[in-house]
Amino acid sequence: MCAASRLCAWRRPRHLFFAYGISHDGCALELDICYQDRRIALAEYGDPAGKPVFLCHGTPSSRLNRPDDETTRALGARLIVIDRPGCGLSDFLPRRTLLDWPGDLAAVADALHLARFVVVGFSGGGPYVAASAYGLPDRVLAAASVAGAGPVDAPGALAGLSLYRRAAGGLARNAPGLFRAAMWLTNHPSRNPGRFLQRFTGDLAPPDQAVIARPEIREKLLATYAESVRGGLRGVALDLAIAMRPWGFPLNEIKCPYFIWHGEDDRSTPMTMAQYLAQTIPNCQTTFLPKAGHMFFYDRWPDILGQLLTAGFAASSPARPTPPAESPP
Repeated sequence: MCAASRLCAWRRPRHLFFAYGISHDGCALELDICYQDRRIALAEYGDPAGKPVFLCHGTPSSRLNRPDDETTRALGARLIVIDRPGCGLSDFLPRRTLLDWPGDLAAVADALHLARFVVVGFSGGGPYVAASAYGLPDRVLAAASVAGAGPVDAPGALAGLSLYRRAAGGLARNAPGLFRAAMWLTNHPSRNPGRFLQRFTGDLAPPDQAVIARPEIREKLLATYAESVRGGLRGVALDLAIAMRPWGFPLNEIKCPYFIWHGEDDRSTPMTMAQYLAQTIPNCQTTFLPKAGHMFFYDRWPDILGQLLTAGFAASSPARPTPPAESPP
């Protein structure tokens, strides 16, 4: 199917509504839209009139996790984080695939009156960045995958991945009910976020442990892990299962500028994944960090965001979208 056909297929009539609110920390505008009779929840950070940047959160995670808000504002970015189906406040979508994501993203962008935008994804958000760039070629101006997961069916993709992470991914893919039961009984993110954080990140590299120990980062992680399962464990389980399946689209058809940032000591998403993406996606630029692990996203956000905004908006039409004639009710 050609790019134009893919886009038209997702742009069928949809019912949209907004529900506004302020998040618990007072820093974000929280919104809901309805698409295909499903609720999609999102939060906005940074400059409300800035250049639009969609952030694809990790797995497990939610709209609450993001890098430094002050940096986002200072660089003139409007950061939008969407809860994926079944995560946070977004409704669960059974049998969804990676290629369902561009439809959700397009629906949110339409509701916000954003014709074009850039996309960045952290960790488990990496596959959704690629799906966005492939599925919405006329709207995604540039994309960045930061410590992002790659296709697990690529040669050597799982080399270096811990036994714990291999087992969890395999269980989610092949026996999702058993995976949910195991999480419920042993390591529920909402029931004991601190214990979940310790077990989930305990095998990461020393540089990552130093990042996680910082109070402001630890607070964000605890909040987002608990929020990710607000509606139950189905969303997180399916999100992980999707990451462990073939992506279902050719990476070599991605045309926008594509940036890969990856730590060479990443023990969550192996370097082999990033190398495969770099070899397969055209117009791809890599930044491999010799002494970094998985969590460098928070500290390198000024560089990542600056690079993405420059690539996406330097030669494009005005970055600030024209406001709608009427504000949503």
